[in-house]
Amino acid sequence: MDAITVRGLRKRYGALEAVGGIDLTVGHGEVFALLGPNGAGKTTTVEILEGHRFRDSGAVSVLGEDPGGAGRNWRARIGIVLQTVSDSAELTVRETVRHFATYYPESHDPDEVIELVGLTEKARSRVRTLSGGQRRRLDVALGVIGRPDLVFLDEPTTGFDPEARRHFWDLIRMLAQDGTTILLTTHYLDEAQQLADRVGIIAGGRLLAVDTPERLGGRAAHRARVRWQDGAGMREEVTTTPTRLVAELAERYGGEVPGLEVVRPSLEDVYLSMIEGPATEDES
Repeated sequence: MDAITVRGLRKRYGALEAVGGIDLTVGHGEVFALLGPNGAGKTTTVEILEGHRFRDSGAVSVLGEDPGGAGRNWRARIGIVLQTVSDSAELTVRETVRHFATYYPESHDPDEVIELVGLTEKARSRVRTLSGGQRRRLDVALGVIGRPDLVFLDEPTTGFDPEARRHFWDLIRMLAQDGTTILLTTHYLDEAQQLADRVGIIAGGRLLAVDTPERLGGRAAHRARVRWQDGAGMREEVTTTPTRLVAELAERYGGEVPGLEVVRPSLEDVYLSMIEGPATEDES
């Protein structure tokens, strides 16, 4: 059984069809990234999967249950890390994590979770004194303290500086290695490239494509630009068989090809080509 199964999911807000018949599966232990512009339908989709919003039609199973009617035992098996969280800023990190641990029947040891997210040195610090990156690590600690089988991450690194983002990625990889299923929404294409086993592109309330970051939208089959240096300057050839061309060049130049570059369409190129056209009204 997959961790998430969605068939024909639909949701309307008046005249706006926010989600228009989505089919999706996410396997146990998979890191799945959902990408799309503002108003694409990803937030509505994720909120339905979390049990925070009711669907109009379609079938949804999350960890074997319908989130629209699941009870406390099911909720104890999921972790949610929202983009913005209100909290008691005067509590310390340890006090906050211990408090959330009481909500779950079989929680992790709070100090172990604080260590997992790299906040041991800040355990006695008040939440209001944390940096943005440290605050996000605390959010993850609160999301995983209940030993969830599935974690939802809503644009987790928005506003991070590059170093903080890299540290956060390491944390997500650590959770994935422990077998936690992760559904991630993000606007950062490099984040999806680095973290996700598979990527889904959503626009206009419809899922346009699902595949690995390397194969999404036929990236692996796209023509590549091969550039190299010879006596007359830079040369370039566009080909569907770059490996063959590079082998021919290597033979021609006796091994190393001077100035060799092989460039395929980036994930960003494929993403932008897919979302051109669909409307991007703000979601309700």
